[in-house]
Amino acid sequence: MFFIRKRVTTTSQSSTGRNLTFHDNYSGNDMTRSQFVREIKNGNYPRYSVRKINNVDTPVSKPDKTINNNLD
Repeated sequence: MFFIRKRVTTTSQSSTGRNLTFHDNYSGNDMTRSQFVREIKNGNYPRYSVRKINNVDTPVSKPDKTINNNLD
């Protein structure tokens, strides 16, 4: 079986389940939520987008058929 490593994984969450920190598994970079949002908006993560959830910019994976870009 062929497994593709996910590009980004969530490394911590708040008590309410909001993703707080992220790790880019390709570059090795760790990012806060605001850093990841900025990188997405700058076009550096085209398989992710930003949504306002409870008035907070929140990184989300774009809906598609693959699970390799899902945040978990």
